[in-house]
Amino acid sequence: MSNPKAMVQTMIALASASLGLVAALAWNEAIKATLARLGLGDDLAGLYSYAIIATVLAVVVLSILGRLAARLGGEASFVREAEG
Repeated sequence: MSNPKAMVQTMIALASASLGLVAALAWNEAIKATLARLGLGDDLAGLYSYAIIATVLAVVVLSILGRLAARLGGEASFVREAEG
């Protein structure tokens, strides 16, 4: 354990990514169920609707996070060795 701070930051990043994946899968199921109720389940219009909704949601969330990062100074929580 040469650098405990880097290890904790890496663990936080991995946990965040894991929890983000779980949340994304939950939203995936919720959106699919909603489209099925609207009668747009597995047909082409439903698949494109789902893709558009997912893309818009991703852009909105990433835009908000980008603005938040800029307000906080815009620095990453850790720097990879190749970048340092």
